[in-house]
Amino acid sequence: MSSLLPVVGTAAPVESLRVLLVEDDDGDAFLVQELLDEAVSPVELLRARTLAEAEEWVGRVDCVLLDLGLPDASGLDGLRRLAARADGIALLVLTGLADEHRGAEAVAAGAQDYLVKGQVDGQLLTRAIRYAIGRSRIEATERALHEQQLHAEENTRLERGLLPSPLIAGAGVLFAARYQAGGRRLLLGGDFYDAVRGPDGILHVLIGDVSGHGPDEAALGVRLRIAWRALVLAARPADEILATLQQVLVHERHREHIFATVCTLTIAADRRNARVHLVGHPAPLLVGGGARLLSEVKVVPPLGVVTRTSWPSTEVELPADWALLLHTDGLIDGRVGHGPERLDGEGLTNLVKRQVGAQPDWRGAPEAFVDALIQQAEELNGGDLVDDVAVLLVGALPPAEPTDD
Repeated sequence: MSSLLPVVGTAAPVESLRVLLVEDDDGDAFLVQELLDEAVSPVELLRARTLAEAEEWVGRVDCVLLDLGLPDASGLDGLRRLAARADGIALLVLTGLADEHRGAEAVAAGAQDYLVKGQVDGQLLTRAIRYAIGRSRIEATERALHEQQLHAEENTRLERGLLPSPLIAGAGVLFAARYQAGGRRLLLGGDFYDAVRGPDGILHVLIGDVSGHGPDEAALGVRLRIAWRALVLAARPADEILATLQQVLVHERHREHIFATVCTLTIAADRRNARVHLVGHPAPLLVGGGARLLSEVKVVPPLGVVTRTSWPSTEVELPADWALLLHTDGLIDGRVGHGPERLDGEGLTNLVKRQVGAQPDWRGAPEAFVDALIQQAEELNGGDLVDDVAVLLVGALPPAEPTDD
């Protein structure tokens, strides 16, 4: 229990500054109090005789007046200990005349300013306290802004890795992709996607979701996406690709229980059928005159949950006007109204059907079609969706407009 006591005679105004004096000499402590009383300073002065007592008070005062010669700390050791614990608290050092050079060293070590004992009056002491507090707050604001800038730059780098430019030149398909952070946060999650057209004309599409949120999960999603693209470009078989993704996940995840869901499409070069792998991921929708959930596709547990040697898939026949909508679970986990009901796959199917009816020319504006679906899901949820959302729409191109001869 700290032996910290208010200095005798202190009368703190209602809106006073709370200042902690760390001084073991009773005479020096009395002089500091006298100077403040003389200046009628709005300061509530508290006193600690040792650094250990002062550390117990960290976080509950606006400023610390620190003597550099204490029973349990000497020189700049005490300042460094308090600076490490008292982030955002102003530190004002008191030195003797013979140790004035220590003041400049103290400022370099983290103090806002220093005062020389015996060369200070009440007004100067009060101004120095206010200056130290103001400078400390400015420094804290600058640090926060700098950290925010670094965070934004990190998110930008991760976003480039999670949301690439698809390699689908010559694929002859419409393609639209959207990503939205949960709750409109600037914090990325682990949703990722990609699309690659092979030299044989086969179109490969990926969408996935790493469990959790934050830069670590986003970085893991980037690794999985890059590994998938490299293996597809190397023309490796699907079972080998998924087995390698699982190996990457298990070795790169920062917590044991992190997993990832994945949906992959392998669309034939003639675009008449697609092979679908669902690894713990929501089923895609086949969109045409209406919409149908591909509930017949076999589903296996997510990557990182169980060890697998085979990855079953399902072949889906594609009509001439085919389109496939892939998404992460953030889109269907939103609520419908104020109750516990979720949108889920069937609810999304109904949204797609309505949107196809409301936007007959949706193939000509696939991005607007996807945006409208996300907006409708948010409206049903009564606000922003909590989880991250990634949505892909890939399908046959709209028929060419007739030309006048």
